[in-house]
Amino acid sequence: MNVLASRAELGDGTRTSLLSSKGRGWKGFGAEILAISAGTHRIPAADQHRVGVHMGKPVRAHCICDGRRHARVQAHGDADVVPAGMEGEWADDSDCTVLRIWFDEAFAESIYEQLELKPSRAEFQMRLQMRDPRLQHLAWALQAELQAEEASDSLFAENLCTAMLVRLAGAELALDRKRQALAPKAAARIADFVDGSLDQRLTLADLAAVLGMSVPHFKVLFRQTFGVPVHRYIVQRRVERAKALLLTGALDIAQVALETGFAHQSHMAHWMNRLLGVGPRALIKSNSNEG
Repeated sequence: MNVLASRAELGDGTRTSLLSSKGRGWKGFGAEILAISAGTHRIPAADQHRVGVHMGKPVRAHCICDGRRHARVQAHGDADVVPAGMEGEWADDSDCTVLRIWFDEAFAESIYEQLELKPSRAEFQMRLQMRDPRLQHLAWALQAELQAEEASDSLFAENLCTAMLVRLAGAELALDRKRQALAPKAAARIADFVDGSLDQRLTLADLAAVLGMSVPHFKVLFRQTFGVPVHRYIVQRRVERAKALLLTGALDIAQVALETGFAHQSHMAHWMNRLLGVGPRALIKSNSNEG
């Protein structure tokens, strides 16, 4: 079917937000899962860069973007990358679901500036039906964050979105060439900073600033030094601190969660079960029995 025929037969479609990052404390970026009905959709220019990742069964679509027409079958994991300020229109032959991820221009520009990219590469470029396994992996991890019953630390989502921007810029090779470990003094400094800030909301920008580094470079060096990503290290330190506080018996579970920077009591219980194999109540009970 041609584009004109599909418009006439399908009419205007609707988009319904099924799940959104609104209220999760994500700053400079966000995501939502959209249910999109068959029909024609007109998307106005936006202030944010957008990535739409197709979910589920294949759907035939006819698109007009940046004055160009595209006819394709969208498969699970296919991504459309649309820069800020660009409008578009498309017609879907059947209903579908899309994971929509967006980045504020300032957030994207800060990452690209830190990567020290050439001007030609430091732009968020339009790409339709992008098939990239690494980008898909990051998108599905962000989807899991949206679908989690309990909101977790926004630092993890920031990690994922930063990695997506690095991937879209094709900057992994440049980072790999720079790969090395933090100097012992720098490693000790960042470890001390994390331990002294566990009760606060930590961001990659805050942590990188401690060592005067760019966020992308800091992420690479941190993982090389500590063997785990930044978010995982911080969660591990929070769990260790929570365990120590619970065993003293001086604070109740809710207070310990607050003191160690977890979003809430169940968030702490989730990570204690995952890393220690035992939840807060069971840990307290076991310690009491031993005593």
